[in-house]
Amino acid sequence: MSDSNNDVNWERKVLEKLALEALAEQRRGRRWGIFFKLLGFGYLALVLVLALDLGSGDKAAEGEKFTALVNLNGVIKAKGDSNAEDIIGSLQAAFEDKHTAGVILRINSPGGSPVQSGIINDEMRRLRAKHPEIPLHVVVEDVCASGGYYVAVAADKIFVDKASIVGSIGVLMDGFGFTGTMEKLGVERRLLTAGVSKGFLDPFSPENETDKAHARQMLGEIHQQFIDVVRKGRGKRLNETPEMFSGLMWSGARSIELGLVDGYGTVDSVARDVIKASEVRDFSIRQNFAEKFAKQFGADMAEGMANVLTRLTLR
Repeated sequence: MSDSNNDVNWERKVLEKLALEALAEQRRGRRWGIFFKLLGFGYLALVLVLALDLGSGDKAAEGEKFTALVNLNGVIKAKGDSNAEDIIGSLQAAFEDKHTAGVILRINSPGGSPVQSGIINDEMRRLRAKHPEIPLHVVVEDVCASGGYYVAVAADKIFVDKASIVGSIGVLMDGFGFTGTMEKLGVERRLLTAGVSKGFLDPFSPENETDKAHARQMLGEIHQQFIDVVRKGRGKRLNETPEMFSGLMWSGARSIELGLVDGYGTVDSVARDVIKASEVRDFSIRQNFAEKFAKQFGADMAEGMANVLTRLTLR
């Protein structure tokens, strides 16, 4: 009797094991099926995107001219969305396309790095000289201040909305001082340097008049560079006033009166009425999420302490 029960138990265990294996195999099959379906959908999407790109290229190949658009949005900084490398790459691609009738740089920026702004300005002037038959215009939407305006003055013309904010021709250097807080907390600052000014504007040390004087001189030099760039870019169109280079900002309407900009216009109206090519094609370089995260993470690590200490910006 016991042998019979053992045989039944053994058969039951084998059947249960086979059933579980079958279920597991079905699950694996479903997972692989879903994977291959997603892979197939991804492949079809890629083919569709390529087909659309090729279709737009065929249209340009027929000889139809278009207006090339490049966007400059946000703060201008080396590792940000609006950095000199990406903006210049976009502008170069726009100018080099044989179907480009004109280029529009659309700016929405409060400013940023004077170095990045200067690099973009220089390249815009170079491209205009190399391609004199292709106009380069700036269209301002909300804000074109400081470093953004530094870039804009390299264009043939600047167009705004009546309520746009324009100007802020100045330079600032900001930071923090923690000496009072350290005294309250009983924290002692121990700074060793080789070089009298190596601790220049150290936020954990008392202010040094010599350092402040040197900083003001440096800011004055960069401010004068900014002024020279504006005068060179705007030329006789500029109606200078005593407060023009004070760091103040003006509405789009007032900036036309001051000669800081040329007139009213949007991307569509400038493409249609000024460049005479109403079709607009965007040449802006866009970073994917992985590239943006990697670049920003590296920038944040490098700039984190620098931003706490001192920041130099055109804004």
